[in-house]
Amino acid sequence: MQLIPAIDLKNGKCVRLRQGRMVDETIFSDDPLAVAAQWVEAGARRLHLVDLDGALAGFPVNADLIGRIAESHPDIEVQVGGGLRSFEVIQTYLDVGVNYVIIGTQAVRTPAFVDEACLEFPGRIMVGLDAREGRVATDGWESVSEVAASDLARRFEDAGVDSIVFTDIGRDGMMRGTNVEATAELARSIDIPVIASGGVTNLDDVRALCQVADSGISGAIVGRALYEGQIDLAEAQRLADDAVAGP
Repeated sequence: MQLIPAIDLKNGKCVRLRQGRMVDETIFSDDPLAVAAQWVEAGARRLHLVDLDGALAGFPVNADLIGRIAESHPDIEVQVGGGLRSFEVIQTYLDVGVNYVIIGTQAVRTPAFVDEACLEFPGRIMVGLDAREGRVATDGWESVSEVAASDLARRFEDAGVDSIVFTDIGRDGMMRGTNVEATAELARSIDIPVIASGGVTNLDDVRALCQVADSGISGAIVGRALYEGQIDLAEAQRLADDAVAGP
């Protein structure tokens, strides 16, 4: 199981939000390139980049910066979310060296867009599902639908997505621990990998996820806990590697 550092980009800076609220941000660095290098040096095998400005604008705002990060670390997988609403945007990110793009709100609003994207960009499409109490949330988490996350995940599995990024929006950025049970339940309902996101706070959360990794959880995105020093990335990855390898 991979520990995947999150780098959220806003106004050219590396920030973290609480529960996705743009007005509740903490700026951790003015140099996202240096932050990416720090996590790669610590042993990251994949980076999770989010263009927060692009999510609001509906088109890439930090694509050049994301491209520089990808170019600087050609051996590291890069996945990007934020404002993925057209094939042109997807192509823009792939052209600058991104490995995977994550479709979020657009996937819930227009599932057929994911179908078409999987055909156009096979093996490069991920879907981000954000949920509260098992129900899918959209529009910056302002709206919670009646749609079950597991039902939507199965629908996108059939469409050919590479994997699902699952966020428990009640815990994201709040340092309250991850919702292991909900993540494992979703992972068991589908055959494609699930990446856990939201609330990974300490090594106990990493251990808990490792215990259910065989349900189909391939990774965990870690944000605020890394930036505030609650988790050492190298130590956490070693723990995950040892746990999955077994005795």
